[in-house]
Amino acid sequence: MAKVTGIGGVFFKSRNDSAALADWYRTHLGIPLEPWGGAVLRWSDDTADDKGLTVWTVADKDSQWFRPSDSVFMINYRVDDLDALLAQLRADGIEIVGGPDAHENGKFAWIMDPEGNKVELWQPMAWDEKNKGG
Repeated sequence: MAKVTGIGGVFFKSRNDSAALADWYRTHLGIPLEPWGGAVLRWSDDTADDKGLTVWTVADKDSQWFRPSDSVFMINYRVDDLDALLAQLRADGIEIVGGPDAHENGKFAWIMDPEGNKVELWQPMAWDEKNKGG
């Protein structure tokens, strides 16, 4: 059975100044911010080609990234077989609200949980000719 293998990212909206909030996390909790404003936290126990990582970022208060959800956060779950998981979800009557899409970091799809939270599903993989088409 296809399954979640970890947390691929944690994303949430700032109510005010996203850069100031990200800096608060850097200053007070030691989140190592990258030049693009978020952080990449690596986990050595993950066996994917990317060796496991979690992306962390604070979105602007007006961001539409989490739509159609009106939640102020979205969690990205790493999965081992996105196509099989999407087939399972469809068989269970769960609507796929986006994807699957292939990007340089792998394949992504989006669903909504029962409370209206958008959930991102991510199968990490190397960007090559065979996965560019989704």
